[in-house]
Amino acid sequence: MKYVLGAKCVKCGREYAAVPDLTTCACGGILDIQYDYAAIRRDCSPRDLEGNPDRSMWRYRPFLPVEETTAPPPLRVGWSPLYKADRLAEELGLKTLYIKDDGLNPTASLKDRASAMAVAKAKEAGADTIACSSTGNAASSLAGNAAAAGFATYIFVPSRAPKGKVAQLRIFGATVISVDGSYEDTFELSRAAIDKWGWYNRNAAINPYLSEGKKTVTLEIMEQLGWQVPDYIALSVGDGCTIAGAWKGLKDLYAAGFIEKLPRLIAVQAEGCCPLNRAIQTGQPWQPMEENTLADSIAVGVPRNPDKALNAIRESEGVAVNVSDEEILSAMRLLGRTQGVFGEPAGVTGTAGVKKALELGLIPPDSTVVSIVTGNGLKDVANGIKAAGEPMLVRPDMEALLAAFAAHHITPVERNH
Repeated sequence: MKYVLGAKCVKCGREYAAVPDLTTCACGGILDIQYDYAAIRRDCSPRDLEGNPDRSMWRYRPFLPVEETTAPPPLRVGWSPLYKADRLAEELGLKTLYIKDDGLNPTASLKDRASAMAVAKAKEAGADTIACSSTGNAASSLAGNAAAAGFATYIFVPSRAPKGKVAQLRIFGATVISVDGSYEDTFELSRAAIDKWGWYNRNAAINPYLSEGKKTVTLEIMEQLGWQVPDYIALSVGDGCTIAGAWKGLKDLYAAGFIEKLPRLIAVQAEGCCPLNRAIQTGQPWQPMEENTLADSIAVGVPRNPDKALNAIRESEGVAVNVSDEEILSAMRLLGRTQGVFGEPAGVTGTAGVKKALELGLIPPDSTVVSIVTGNGLKDVANGIKAAGEPMLVRPDMEALLAAFAAHHITPVERNH
């Protein structure tokens, strides 16, 4: 690993060698991968990427903790589209808005970035089995990426996990353990099982390499924007690993001289489960909360990466916004109607937060904002229907169609032929 110096605990500062099976510090703190930014600055520049034909997360190998001889896993992860969302920006009263649709990754979520990294590091570690706990997306992304690379997987999910995600797990051949309990219960059972059988640990709050995979989403955003830094980047927050990874990528680019400033983060949580945002808003240490939200992917009452997440929000002088389930469902409709992007509830929570931040005056309307959609709506069609409503059911004749249109106040414009 040409540019990797090692790993450092974010809590006590203890340093470790960057071995493939690295987990947490002896003090229990999360580790952070350290790079030689002066060497990256000396050897690499944005211009080097211009002719790179690799349209995946692996185009950023100088910023990734993998051996030079490690081949990328089989599935193409990353380089998801960044849309300039003019219609949505106009509706929100925002100067400039971009939507990063990471639901178009191979298993339909941003978590593919972390799972691809887990597969690469498991290979370096000589493992044959990978395991994790998840509210759903990390599980399906691990199962898919591991299956393509020939690894066995054991996946622990809460019993509330949407059927779409469980179906992915089963199709990908994972051994799925549905836990009758909270995400905290699920996490603890997975930890015990991993310790007992010695599986490679894909839990993002334990394995520091996974944030390094997640950070590629902001590396891509900056390159897709021509290295012009937006005012804000908005994303949903659950256990804290995604926002921590996003911030790490931005800091890496800044330290290596690829960008000249840093954006502020908009951290968005559900009102029914917002332990990290509550800590930011009150200035008090975070406290566990119940998991009362339909946005299952961010329903994490005991976040496993609080230190990095809170540091990211504070260091970026970020904005913490909580949204209701109704606002999340509204954002699903809004993104679909204005941009043709179908996000799952947690996937659109960042966009719901942008709307609310504008309404509350937390961000100025002349801002440039990027909102990351972290997961595809087909992951959770039940809530998609809840957001949009059931379709009309009519008999196969014109009179029935006209009656249905009248009942729904639909008046198509007749055109002369």
